[in-house]
Amino acid sequence: MGHDPVLAAFRQSIDNIDAALIYMLAERFKITKAVGEHKAKTALPPADPRREEEQIARMKRLATEAELDPDFSEKFLRFVIDEVIRHHEKIRDEGN
Repeated sequence: MGHDPVLAAFRQSIDNIDAALIYMLAERFKITKAVGEHKAKTALPPADPRREEEQIARMKRLATEAELDPDFSEKFLRFVIDEVIRHHEKIRDEGN
């Protein structure tokens, strides 16, 4: 298969976006780790179902505006939230 400069340019952009996504997720988890430590210190529960539902509704609205499948955005956010809760439970359990 020959070198396709158009495909190479697309792939370069995809690689850049993937790198940005990883760094954005890393920053998000740094903040949620701090939230988990705060919750553990102040005896707040690791999960906040009302906040989660508000976040998911907001993400679905944003996804629709951005022409992204809102069901995909919900699955993605639930996946991230489940991981955050798992971290928060771990932090809480380490404190006991």
